[in-house]
Amino acid sequence: MSKSLANTAPILEVFRSVQGEGLYAGHPMVFVRVRGCPLRCRWCDTPHSWSVPRRGEARIEGGVLGSPSHRVERAPMLADAERVAEWIERVSDKPLPISITGGEPLAWPQFVLGLRAALPGRRLHLETAGAHVHALERVLSACDHVSLDLKPPFEMDAPVEWPLENEWPAAQPQPWRETLPTDAASYGLVRRRGLELVRDMDACAKIAVSAGDPLRYTDLLDDVSMIAPKLPLFLQPLSPRAGIDAPSRGELEGLYELALERALDVRVIPQLHRALRVP
Repeated sequence: MSKSLANTAPILEVFRSVQGEGLYAGHPMVFVRVRGCPLRCRWCDTPHSWSVPRRGEARIEGGVLGSPSHRVERAPMLADAERVAEWIERVSDKPLPISITGGEPLAWPQFVLGLRAALPGRRLHLETAGAHVHALERVLSACDHVSLDLKPPFEMDAPVEWPLENEWPAAQPQPWRETLPTDAASYGLVRRRGLELVRDMDACAKIAVSAGDPLRYTDLLDDVSMIAPKLPLFLQPLSPRAGIDAPSRGELEGLYELALERALDVRVIPQLHRALRVP
């Protein structure tokens, strides 16, 4: 496989917005959203990013909405890191941090490494579920910040083998493959390894919180307390959507108390970009 193909990924969109989650909430950034995720969170707000079509387009949105500078471009979705770096420069002429999100960026670790090489002077933030722990180890040195989503096993459906639509040509870049968690025990293993990997760097952990008994999250809180007690932990109340209810005030306060009992650096912040009605 050529170097260019190795650091190629299917891109869904590149755009500028405000970070809505985690440690850097409120900071303007350029977002690179890759396609493809084998995990199935029941409350996922970007299910359109799960699959990778045989052919597709990337949407590149730059400039300021409502001004002459605003523009939207379309390009073939498969792009190497150098091409995406060019898109990033067109989206914003300011040296904003770059957030790689998805989908699941760890499905394409060579792309993450390639983007680091293509833009050595820019901060690179990784948003990930951390389920691909070997891929996380591979890219960690390239990342200036990692936002690690701790997935509650009771909110997860079975992962898919790989969400590539139709028959994916062998000549195309292939996604990273490793054994994924399927139950509480295996989710615990990857969660603890992920926390070990990020605990001494600029990072945070997030837990998306739905309606229900706060005690359901005890295992997640215990792992943070045991492995990364100083890591900022964000409890993120889910926005209501079909089949998913937001936690009540009492449920959220109960979970917050459980975190405080473990002396965790805990904060409660909803999705800021939803409140601002921005991407």
